[in-house]
Amino acid sequence: MQQLKNIEVLQNVPLDTYSFSQIGGIADYLALPKNETEFITLLKTAKQNSISVTVLGQMSNVILSDDGVSGLIIVTEKMKEININNNQMTFGAGLDMITASEYAMRNSLSGLEWAAGLPGSVGGAVFMNAGAYGGNTSDNLVKIRALDEFGTLFELTKKDLGFTYRMSEIQRNNLLVTQATFELSPRDQNEVKAEMDDFNQRRIAKQPLEFPSNGSVFKRPNGFYSGKLIQDAGLQGKRIGGAQISNKHANFIVNIDNAKAADYLELINLVQTTIKNLHGIDMELEVKLIGRGLNQ
Repeated sequence: MQQLKNIEVLQNVPLDTYSFSQIGGIADYLALPKNETEFITLLKTAKQNSISVTVLGQMSNVILSDDGVSGLIIVTEKMKEININNNQMTFGAGLDMITASEYAMRNSLSGLEWAAGLPGSVGGAVFMNAGAYGGNTSDNLVKIRALDEFGTLFELTKKDLGFTYRMSEIQRNNLLVTQATFELSPRDQNEVKAEMDDFNQRRIAKQPLEFPSNGSVFKRPNGFYSGKLIQDAGLQGKRIGGAQISNKHANFIVNIDNAKAADYLELINLVQTTIKNLHGIDMELEVKLIGRGLNQ
């Protein structure tokens, strides 16, 4: 892929230096657009050159193949604009949800407290309707700006997006979020901060933040909790290679010793097979599998 003027494009990039879990092979090309215009240019150039495109944010909820990712990876981490208009806040897709929630708190606005401590990007959160502690990204979302694979820009409202648990029309139609606007509510800043501090303390107490991970690996089956199912099956603490089902929270797989994607996948398969045999429950992945041989 030719070097594009004023757009940073890297070649043969090791993805383990970018991903939260510190796993992943080599990306053919990796680009870091600074704005929507550069994003569109990258998509159109890739399409013209028949190059496949994968778009990622903070890489906190993905398993990247040991064999790498072909084509162009577009990482949105430099798209971090923040705009406020009365009670509406608009964030660039690459902004992390931690910063978004803190910015809302500093402006005495409520609605993103649940995202305190959530490492994913705004774009990633919208894409999968991320949530925690009873809150979801879709709760306060008003509209988004998104692109299709050809670089065509769409402005879509919440009702256009068909949000359900960890799913939306964005996923179904392979749209690429560039910006999201939330309608928040005025609230005393100290109250907002107190709730965020509480959520952060709960995360510290319950989640294995001391190790690299992908966050929650499995979606919550109807009527059950993934972590408890895994724990009750006697799999908590199980290790394959450098990956381990966390002793602190069984729905996390942590990288304790230079783990590979293959180690994660073996543990995932073990959990899915065991729970299916014990309870007849299909353990659906919350993490996304990306790269050669892994695409879901």
